[in-house]
Amino acid sequence: MTSRKIRTRIAPSPTGFLHLGTARTALYSWAYARHFGGEFVLRIEDTDVARSTQDSVDQILASMRWLGLEYDEGPIYQMQRLDRYKAVIDQLIAEGRAYRCYSTPEELDAVREAKKARGEKALYDGRWRPAPGKTLPDVPEGVLPVVRFCNPPDGDVTWDDIVKGPITISNREIDDLIIARTDGVPTYNFAVVVDDWDMEISHVFRGDEHINNTPWQINIFHALGATLPQFGHCPVILGDDGQKLSKRRGAVSVTAYEEGGYLPEAMLNYLARLGWSHGDEELFSSEQLVAWFDGTHLNKSPAQWDPVKLLWVNAQYIKRADNVRLAGLVATQLAKQGIALEAELVATHLPQVCALLKDRCDTTVALAAWATKFYSDITPDAGELAQHVTDAVRPAVAMLAEKLATCVWDKASIATVIKDVLAANGLKMPQLAMPVRVLVAGRQQTPSLDAFLALMDRQNVIARLGRLKSL
Repeated sequence: MTSRKIRTRIAPSPTGFLHLGTARTALYSWAYARHFGGEFVLRIEDTDVARSTQDSVDQILASMRWLGLEYDEGPIYQMQRLDRYKAVIDQLIAEGRAYRCYSTPEELDAVREAKKARGEKALYDGRWRPAPGKTLPDVPEGVLPVVRFCNPPDGDVTWDDIVKGPITISNREIDDLIIARTDGVPTYNFAVVVDDWDMEISHVFRGDEHINNTPWQINIFHALGATLPQFGHCPVILGDDGQKLSKRRGAVSVTAYEEGGYLPEAMLNYLARLGWSHGDEELFSSEQLVAWFDGTHLNKSPAQWDPVKLLWVNAQYIKRADNVRLAGLVATQLAKQGIALEAELVATHLPQVCALLKDRCDTTVALAAWATKFYSDITPDAGELAQHVTDAVRPAVAMLAEKLATCVWDKASIATVIKDVLAANGLKMPQLAMPVRVLVAGRQQTPSLDAFLALMDRQNVIARLGRLKSL
């Protein structure tokens, strides 16, 4: 901790969806800021003009909204800050801390290959870097320069990482970074420093693939006389195959999980535990996360993405969820299947359906699949019909249909009718319940049969039992 006001940020690039690793980093940054009463900033790093798209921006913003990660500032777009970057670059050039480099790609390739052949690290050879008494090459015609930062040639860069602890990297391991391309657009490692400086970012949580970028960034901070943020590099998330999840490999977008019927609070809970812990707590609210997340107890080793565990977490949250809220989510899923429910049904009947079925479901998609039994026709499996709708139970099913046609339509009355039919036919509950479930619900297992039937439309139940006559 420092005496600075706590300000964190998340800075995704709009070159694809917001993937799970970035979502976890956003969560940690948000929780840390909220824990210390600070501020959380959203920045869109869109300087990769060729690959950045508005669709990606929209998806990132939608993902942040769905996860409930409210930001205090932003979104701030780097491409709207080009004048600021240019001014800082001009300042560095004037101070002798940056210079224009006219090396062509072909020349740089030749230098790299020559160094590799000698067994040396393929770093830039500094041919355009000014130095006392050094004669620079003639400026070639028709070649647009890049701008390079004068990285210190000696010494080490050391920082105390929030996650990893002390890290030291020699300046001899890195070269003079390109900070502006030939078109004047800044590169990532430069723009991120200016942004974090201007936005007074105090703490940076990000993936540990950025560790190698950090020495350059620290050196640029020092060159600008800017206060360093504290860095925390979180280990990567590994997929089922043990390889890193990323936009280009194996990752699924945050919005795909929304569409797949996951609850945002379940995703937040799972992501938080995927690299951080608070004792043995498995399930906790976002308020509890904020209360506990002080930057300690972050894992130093990679986390394994476990879709089975995520499903379990989601199932726990579905069981706890308000039924009216679930009804709205399920209605959306049903609408995707062409089942449009009237508002009154969504407000009154569907919540009761969700209450009855949610203990059996791990996503709202699964819950919607159950709900279709109430709002659309079903086609029982022929094999299950043959197995359960036997000659021995046909009379009992027919009697049940007859009695259900006239009884009071509530759970208690239906339970009484079922008991009467069982007694009159000398059957046990499973002998009657199985064929009724197959005929009415299209599956062998349902919640309590009386409760299930009570939520169905009486005429639908009678009509579905009436299929018995044609079998």
